[in-house]
Amino acid sequence: MEAVQRRRVVVRGVVQGVGFRPYVYTRATGLGLAGHVTNTPEGVVAEVEGAPAAVAAFCERLAAEAPPLAVVDAVDHHEVPVSGGAGFTIVASRSGGPARTLVSPDVATCADCLAELADPADRRHRHPFITCTHCGPRFTIVTGLPYDRAHTTMARFPMCPDCAREYADPADRRFHAQPVACPACGPRLRLLAGSPPREAHGADPVAEARRLLADGAVLAVKGLGGYHLACDAAHAGAVAELRRRKARGDKPFALMAREPADIEHLVHLGPAERDLLTGPVRPIVLLRRSPGADAQGLVADAVAPGSPDLGVMLPYTPVHHLLLGLRGDPPGPRLLVMTSGNLSGEPIVTDDTEALDRLARLADAWLTHDRPIHVPCDDSVVRVCDGEALTLRRSRGHAPLPLTLPLSVPATLAAGGDLKNAFCLGEGRKAWLSAHIGDMDDLATQYAFERAEQQLESITGVAPGLLAVDRHPGYRSGRLVRGRAGARPVLGVQHHHAHIASAMAEHGWDGTRKVIGIAFDGTGYGDDGAVWGGEVLLADYAGYTRFAHLAYVPLPGGDAAVHRPYRMALSHLRAAGLGWDPDLPCTAACPPEELRLLRRQLERNLHCVPTSSMGRLFDAVSSLAGVCHHAGYEAQAAIELEGAALAGSSGTQADGGYAFALHPGEQGGEGPVTADPAPVLAAVVADVRAGTPKALIAARFHAAVAELVGTLAVLARERHGLDTVALTGGVFANTVLSCACARLLRERGFTVLRHHRVPPNDGGLALGQLMVAARAPQHPQQGEGHVPGGTRQSA
Repeated sequence: MEAVQRRRVVVRGVVQGVGFRPYVYTRATGLGLAGHVTNTPEGVVAEVEGAPAAVAAFCERLAAEAPPLAVVDAVDHHEVPVSGGAGFTIVASRSGGPARTLVSPDVATCADCLAELADPADRRHRHPFITCTHCGPRFTIVTGLPYDRAHTTMARFPMCPDCAREYADPADRRFHAQPVACPACGPRLRLLAGSPPREAHGADPVAEARRLLADGAVLAVKGLGGYHLACDAAHAGAVAELRRRKARGDKPFALMAREPADIEHLVHLGPAERDLLTGPVRPIVLLRRSPGADAQGLVADAVAPGSPDLGVMLPYTPVHHLLLGLRGDPPGPRLLVMTSGNLSGEPIVTDDTEALDRLARLADAWLTHDRPIHVPCDDSVVRVCDGEALTLRRSRGHAPLPLTLPLSVPATLAAGGDLKNAFCLGEGRKAWLSAHIGDMDDLATQYAFERAEQQLESITGVAPGLLAVDRHPGYRSGRLVRGRAGARPVLGVQHHHAHIASAMAEHGWDGTRKVIGIAFDGTGYGDDGAVWGGEVLLADYAGYTRFAHLAYVPLPGGDAAVHRPYRMALSHLRAAGLGWDPDLPCTAACPPEELRLLRRQLERNLHCVPTSSMGRLFDAVSSLAGVCHHAGYEAQAAIELEGAALAGSSGTQADGGYAFALHPGEQGGEGPVTADPAPVLAAVVADVRAGTPKALIAARFHAAVAELVGTLAVLARERHGLDTVALTGGVFANTVLSCACARLLRERGFTVLRHHRVPPNDGGLALGQLMVAARAPQHPQQGEGHVPGGTRQSA
């Protein structure tokens, strides 16, 4: 009699909602094995029985040949007693016990579903909720584990006989696809308009929505993780009205295009950009504008005024594809503005009733549906830097996929910052960054933080016993976490140390050797109570030494100086011993009465916290060069200065010309080196008076900052023997600067760590807080302290 073996197999990772059980079924039956497979909170669990060679073959390549959306972290198997029986079955999921499986992110509609969507002979022709095992909503509809229909917001939609048959057929692409549906069993799309909003019965909601968009209306469109506000991107009046209603300032809007061909004449679209646009994540990709693109009239000037980029994404839901039109549909808008459904500063709207209320002053109509969104999830944002993705906002398509840590950590919650907030849960060698939460000024955002934390804890099984927050005692994220800490220890982590630790963790750095951390941003609470932001720290996870920093200048009026860059320019000029002559653009931009008050404020040092911020220096040079004097959104002056530098960096004249002065530290040269921008500012003033083009001034300034980075890194290597540099902080979202620094550092023999999967800005802060807290020798409760001028802006 032939020998028989039975093995129990546990597969951990992203293995639920991605077709893993059907894959196991097909693999087992193909090898003639008996047994069963089920979902459990710890992952997919299977038992297989048959000839030892067949059982071994089943286990051997289980991970390597997994479905495309699966992410297998581990396959554990051991022998169990033979039980007999024939056939292989998928059994009901088991609940109970700690959650240890991973939920898949939402994924863009796959090619097979799109083909059915456009096929008049298919029963799902033009069905707005077409999906299968390989695409569609996951994270945003999950209400519990294990991942089954009963634990999603699809539980309210009983499957019709046809869908139930597909769901139960192992050979079908929709076998155990939990969001499966068709026109017969829902969900249902509706268009609401009027006051009060009413449904237009009998009309095709999508066709009517396209007509409204073409006529210049603003629509609230329900997506996977929340509502968008949409309008025709070429309709100048509609774009201007949306900007006014949303109180958006000059902050760029994102665009949605049907396919790359619709935008390739407007922007630079290289292979890396094209791959990001068309991949399963479908983020917003920041693309450099092509020369003369604005003259084509396809994008209204108010879409992205002053920005060197257009943020573009392709459709990722069936509703988006229908809204942009299938082949043969009547003409409609080619490009849509597609921005988050909220007022600026508020969290994205997900609830239908709330959408009718909160978006009533923003939208003319609502294209909505009756499938609830359980988890808010805004669009991810990326750009390409030196041919690689640079994530600026890690959200839809990424959350809640975990990051693998270089070191094991205790169960920890890291609160992140107050701008671009994303928190982080970690335990063992896994860290889960939340989806983008937003800016913590708004009470609704703070409530969204609490809800998101509870939800992420429920699906990860992490019960944090250690809490980490930014040291700034005024941060709302920190206060929120401290207020709920109970007996749990709360560790305060210095802002720039966290940035550097985030870069180290992303690159798998184990912390046994320090790095030279270059942390450039707008604001971080410093050890001396000043506003730091131009920092060179020699750091590992356990601690840091401040090796160098930008020279302190007064930050007059806190946030007032952030919103009016000419104030920072005038402050820097005064610190450099340069006059406020009326021929300088920053002086001319400052109203005379404000100029008089600002002079008195600086003379008397009233509400003037010292700052070493590189972000504020970018603001100052932007105004001094005449590029941007008023910032309507975060980092606007720096972004426009980068845009100017793009035009001015093509010639050799951009190299050299400006240079920072370096001063040895106090205490007999043992303190931090100070980088003094006074010579740079003097050179900029000379160039302005000589009529040098703004673009060339911008390019020369970027080159000077890159040279400063290289010089300080060499100095740190000479003194401390370190040869790895981490570039981090919001300033390094600037690809002109990032590319120049990385090239120069590599030429000088350094290993360079730059962010790719984790944002360099405050959206990646929590990962660094997590790593620092885990290595702290003790976990003291962080007390209150001096608040540096109340400013919380970062660049």
